[in-house]
Amino acid sequence: MLHFSYRGVPQIEVTFEVDVNGILQVKAEDKAAKKSQSITITNENGRLSEEEIEEKVREAEEFAEEDKRIREKIEARNKLETYIFSTKSAINDNDKLGRKIASGDKEEIENALKDSIEWLDDNQNADKDELDERTRELEDVCGPIIKKAYEESGANGSDFENEEPNHDEL
Repeated sequence: MLHFSYRGVPQIEVTFEVDVNGILQVKAEDKAAKKSQSITITNENGRLSEEEIEEKVREAEEFAEEDKRIREKIEARNKLETYIFSTKSAINDNDKLGRKIASGDKEEIENALKDSIEWLDDNQNADKDELDERTRELEDVCGPIIKKAYEESGANGSDFENEEPNHDEL
């Protein structure tokens, strides 16, 4: 608060207040004339307007949906790649499952795996649904053959059923 008191000059009291939001209130009062004026000064420089804030929130929501879609696509691609390479590893392990699969069945799986690898290379931008469908198709070819090999190895009394499953993860 400032007080000026000179002979013949009006006495003016000036008050400055700054609130927690950085808004400055300035009040000037002429003591003799009992008149006052006030002004509010805000620092809007660099701050976003309400419309700009709403736009940023809307953009964030859009990007969140896009991020979710991309994450699901990556997860679907990883699932297919994991299935391909774990199946390939299992059928080529002659100490375990590889020796239990008939050569014709093994060739069928190898061809399906090769086709899936080529499909992945040719379809780098495939979406989640396409990747999931490709995984299902591959499982439909490989699953019954592998299941049959497991069942036959268990029925023959081998120690194959005591083996730990191969769970390679990327």
